[in-house]
Amino acid sequence: MADHSIVAVFGSMNMDLSVACERMPRAGETVGGSGFITNAGGKGANQAVAAARMGARTCMIGAVGRDTFGDALVAGLQDAGVGVEFVARRDDVETGTATIIRCESDNRIVLSPGANHALAGEDVARALRRLVADELDGDASEIAPAVGSVFIAQGECDLAATAEALACAHELGFYTIFNPAPACDLPAGAWPAVDLVCPNETECQMLTGILPTDDASCVAALNALLDKGAGAAVITLGGAGSVTLGDGGEPLRMPALSSAVVDTTAAGDTFIGALAAARLEGLPLFECMAAGARASAVTVSRLGAQQSIPTRTEVEHKFGLDGLDVDGEAE
Repeated sequence: MADHSIVAVFGSMNMDLSVACERMPRAGETVGGSGFITNAGGKGANQAVAAARMGARTCMIGAVGRDTFGDALVAGLQDAGVGVEFVARRDDVETGTATIIRCESDNRIVLSPGANHALAGEDVARALRRLVADELDGDASEIAPAVGSVFIAQGECDLAATAEALACAHELGFYTIFNPAPACDLPAGAWPAVDLVCPNETECQMLTGILPTDDASCVAALNALLDKGAGAAVITLGGAGSVTLGDGGEPLRMPALSSAVVDTTAAGDTFIGALAAARLEGLPLFECMAAGARASAVTVSRLGAQQSIPTRTEVEHKFGLDGLDVDGEAE
C-alpha cells in the first residue's frame, strides 16, 4: 500500500463564528467586540486540511447538515485538496458550529456538535474498508492492507463511534492517532488500538491526573498514557513546545518555534495534521514532531482556523529545509 498511502481523518466539521474582545466577559456581562469572522473549522476538518497542505493525500470522514454552512465546509475541504467522498450530508440535523471568543493570545470555544454526532462506528468502519478496497482495486483480502497509511480521530464526534473507528483502522493496518480533544477518555479496551495519543497539557491532566509542567511530571504523564495501552504518546505544551519519551524513558522536548502569536485557534490541529503527513513519509516520531512545530508556528501568526493553516511551501519558505535541528533543539 506504500504507493497508495493516505491520511484518513474521522472527525468534526464546524463553522467557526469568531470575535475578538479586550477581556473575557464575566457571568451576565456584555463586553464590546470586534473583528468578527466566520471560518471553516472543526478539529477533524482542520487536521485534514493541515495534512493535505503539507502534501499528504488526505480524505475526510464526517457529516454535515444539508445547509449553507455544510455547503461551505465541504467546498473548503475540496479547495484544500481533501477528498470528501465520505462526508455525509444529513437532512435530519444541522451542521456543527463553534463560537470562539478571542482575547489577546487566548481563546474560549463553545461547541454545538450538530451533524458531528450523526455517524456511528459502523459508518466509519464501512468508509475505511471501502477506502482500502478501492485503493487495492477491490482486493482487501491481504493482511493489514492499509500499512503505510495514517488514521486520525479526535473527541468531538460520538466517543463510541470513535473507539470503534480506531479499532477498525488499527485492524486494517493504519497508524492510528487519537487526539483526545476536547478532553475525553476512551473505553479501556479501546486503547490498544491507539498507536499514538496526542493531548495538550489540560487534556493530559484530565486523562492521567497529572499536569505536565516540568520534566518529571511530563515523564510521569507520558508513562501514564502508555499504561492505558497506547503505543506512543506526545503531549503538546503550547508555548513550551511538545514532549515525548526517548528510548531510555527520558523526556525528548521539541521546542515551540518563535512566532508572533496572533491567534492560537487551530495550532494544535495543525501540529497533528503536519505530524501525520510526516509520518506518511516514513519519518520517525521526533522528526514528525518537528514538522508539526514548524507548521503550527506559522498558524499562530495568522487569524482564523483553516484559513490560518499553511501550505508546505509556506512552511519551507519560513524555516527552510534546515531550519530545525531534529536532535532536540531549535537553531
